[in-house]
Amino acid sequence: MTHPDDESRDSSADVLQTGRAVVPEGPSQGPVVCSFPPIVGPGARVLILGSMPGVRSLQAGRYYAHPQNRFWPFMATLLGMTPDLPYAARCRRLVEAGIAVWDVLASCEREGSLDSAIRDDTAKPNDFDGFLAERPGIHTLLFNGAKAEAGFRRFVMPAVPVADLTLRRLPSTSPANASQRTDAKLAAWRAALVEAGVIG
Repeated sequence: MTHPDDESRDSSADVLQTGRAVVPEGPSQGPVVCSFPPIVGPGARVLILGSMPGVRSLQAGRYYAHPQNRFWPFMATLLGMTPDLPYAARCRRLVEAGIAVWDVLASCEREGSLDSAIRDDTAKPNDFDGFLAERPGIHTLLFNGAKAEAGFRRFVMPAVPVADLTLRRLPSTSPANASQRTDAKLAAWRAALVEAGVIG
């Protein structure tokens, strides 16, 4: 499985080689940011997709590292783990449950962390054709927010067959999404994971 798996070393450094801001060549309106390798194991059945890691996540080299992002608290509640587990242990718990995590975009120009700041004309998607072909057990894609879904439909779906997959948008776990109560968001995530068969 692909994720940082040794808390005794700085495994986030491996991720940061991919998830860093780089200086672009030519004219630019913002730094180029690059997403992380996926958290995924051989038994993956559900793929949770964000758009692009935010600044705090890029700095930490970890998915959903902002302390106010509800992703890990939701996963702790739904998968029965304590929220203070080390990052590698939380990743392993996702893999054991058949859940994979990735982002729609491999790179883009963006100032700050907001999805609305992504320059769509610079967006480059991850290789979903190869990823899904190597993991035929994945049957459900869950989008963590509207931007992830919109990016997937715009940049991925025209070239990747998804007719056999269930696609479902969920409320964003980002602290920028304050339009819904936390309990309502959690209920939506619970329903989606129950329907996908990864929790009871």
